[in-house]
Amino acid sequence: MKALVTGGGGFLGLYIVEQLLDDGVAVRVICRKRYERLDQLGVEWVQGDIQNAEVVESACDGVDVVFHVAAVPGIWGPWEMFHGINTVGTSNVIAGCRKHGVRKLIYTSSPSVIFDGHDHVDADESLPYPTKFLSHYPNSKALAEQAIIAANGPELATCAIRPHLVWGPRDTQLVPRLIQRAQSGRLRLVGDGTNVISMAYVENVAAAHLQAEKALEPGSNVAGQVYFINEPESVNCSEWIITLLGCAGLPPVNKRISAKAAYRVGKVCEGVWSLLRLSGEPPMTRFLAGQLASSHSYSIKKAVRDFGYTPQVSVEEGLRRIEPELKQLVSGT
Repeated sequence: MKALVTGGGGFLGLYIVEQLLDDGVAVRVICRKRYERLDQLGVEWVQGDIQNAEVVESACDGVDVVFHVAAVPGIWGPWEMFHGINTVGTSNVIAGCRKHGVRKLIYTSSPSVIFDGHDHVDADESLPYPTKFLSHYPNSKALAEQAIIAANGPELATCAIRPHLVWGPRDTQLVPRLIQRAQSGRLRLVGDGTNVISMAYVENVAAAHLQAEKALEPGSNVAGQVYFINEPESVNCSEWIITLLGCAGLPPVNKRISAKAAYRVGKVCEGVWSLLRLSGEPPMTRFLAGQLASSHSYSIKKAVRDFGYTPQVSVEEGLRRIEPELKQLVSGT
């Protein structure tokens, strides 16, 4: 089997590449820049942007399965950026698969596509898309996910994986930002401290993609489906943040802001950033306030039932593996 991994040099994509190689699968990746780790692994590399339909189509030639991981994350930025990479890029991947007769397409989605600002506790895949999005990222990902599911058919089997709050070694987004804010004294716990969340260790998420691929065939139970992927047990959001800070050797954060106040601050920040055209992301947005203050935990029963999803790395082991990196972030080495 030969697999194409879009975004194969990124955080999750690289773990998928490594696990595919461990399974004896030939791997090609498409990404915008070269990565030293990919060179070390000896995988075939296609340089390009998934917004370029011709590059994507060429990369799909001769592969049996595509893991579409490439995306632009974030809570702030122009619609054109998120839509171009996340939505149009996904349409290009689907077209490339159809052009070259690729039989399987596994898409990395996000639970944020169904975030409606309300508490989700042990929720399942029956949750509908919201009627309004507070951020361009989930909106663009929801459009892409719908396109992926609509593309499922007898020639191309598709499914979507929704990993929640992916963490682990080599993370460049979630954990580093948390550490940076804690060190600068800008970190605040949002809400009353009772909200629970689901977390997903990165190697378990990568394994879920491979497990889904093995079960994915035209007409199978997995074809045309979406799946939440995270640890079986949810965690208290505030306690989880404090645990990570402790692993990094940092004291627990004791500053807190109410959910309503955080929402108001987010709305003001969005207005200021838009009016003054400031660069970078605002320290708070309405979407981020809602994410930090509400409960969002998800059931993995469907993934367990349909393709035998089983987390391979425990939370305790994951913390042990990430601890040296956390301490390096704090020390700046």
